[in-house]
Amino acid sequence: MYATSQKNKNLALFDFDGTLCTKDSFTGFIFYALSKRHIVKQGIKILPWIQAYYLNIYPAHAMRSKLFRAMFSNVDVVELQHIAQEYATSLISQLNPSLLKQLKQHQALGDDVVLVSASIDIYLKPICDLLDIDLICTQTEIINDVYTGQYITPDCSSEQKRQRILENYQLDDYAVIYAYGNSHEDQEMLAMANHAYMVGVNKIIPALPQKIQKIAI
Repeated sequence: MYATSQKNKNLALFDFDGTLCTKDSFTGFIFYALSKRHIVKQGIKILPWIQAYYLNIYPAHAMRSKLFRAMFSNVDVVELQHIAQEYATSLISQLNPSLLKQLKQHQALGDDVVLVSASIDIYLKPICDLLDIDLICTQTEIINDVYTGQYITPDCSSEQKRQRILENYQLDDYAVIYAYGNSHEDQEMLAMANHAYMVGVNKIIPALPQKIQKIAI
């Protein structure tokens, strides 16, 4: 007789910017971590790309990498990570209350909860530590204790979200998959789920089963 596989866990996948977080966390981090003088100086260098982005000519995933390279090349790791920890703590209070409640309900059920974001690991890692959840995101390069301004993974958006999820999780091991997003960059992730929620499109957040309380005898 072969043992039957019991799927007791669910998987919950949360996008960050515009979904779990109510703001553009990457732009917010730039203004939180860097001086206005540095931002203006580096911003002028990539102004044509910034203008093209706002005209919907230059894609978001390319703009993010160019912006990261312009703003954070040769920045000290220890100093920036200290700032990132402070920024992460401040962001916790700006999370979407209804989706944060949903996340905590997933945790109460024992589900595996994962933040899947195109934003960078520098501040998302401490956020996930504070929330006690897993992280899949765009990872940044460190050489000789400085950020080089380069990524060591592709921008974690669209198809990359799907690929990275499949690399890290065996979906057949889960009873139900939930996914929460807010843009076209989340569509591939949402398509993987049994229950998908798109901010601004779906009015009702997926209902979760109630945790069964064991009665002591």
